[in-house]
Amino acid sequence: MRYLAIDHGRKRTGLAICDPSETIVSPFAVLDNPKNICNQITDVIKAQSVEAVVVGLPLNMDGSQGFQAKLVLAFAEQLKKSIDIPIYFQDERLSTFGAEEKLAATELSRKKKRKRLDAVAAAGILENFLESGD
Repeated sequence: MRYLAIDHGRKRTGLAICDPSETIVSPFAVLDNPKNICNQITDVIKAQSVEAVVVGLPLNMDGSQGFQAKLVLAFAEQLKKSIDIPIYFQDERLSTFGAEEKLAATELSRKKKRKRLDAVAAAGILENFLESGD
């Protein structure tokens, strides 16, 4: 199945995608959060033949839902109105930290790392989702 992972933030949203065999996960894009972000994501879903979406859920370290998690849940509800495929949630605690570690090993400039961070974080979310077997 082809999944699209979404790391939704207040300023930017990272996207990652996997191949149909669920073997290769790749950072796909980083979108600045315009008012029409759901439309942009819907366009990606159609163009890439995505069959399901995985949204990173930023839980607090104790597992509770804080302010940011509630924003992400509201975003997912809005997205659900635009698409007709399943939406799953994946705990994304420390996904940005993991993405920063991966990018630290590259020779990219700080600016280029910042531009790719959210897509790399989305890839980590998707990898964790696929590994969990949900």
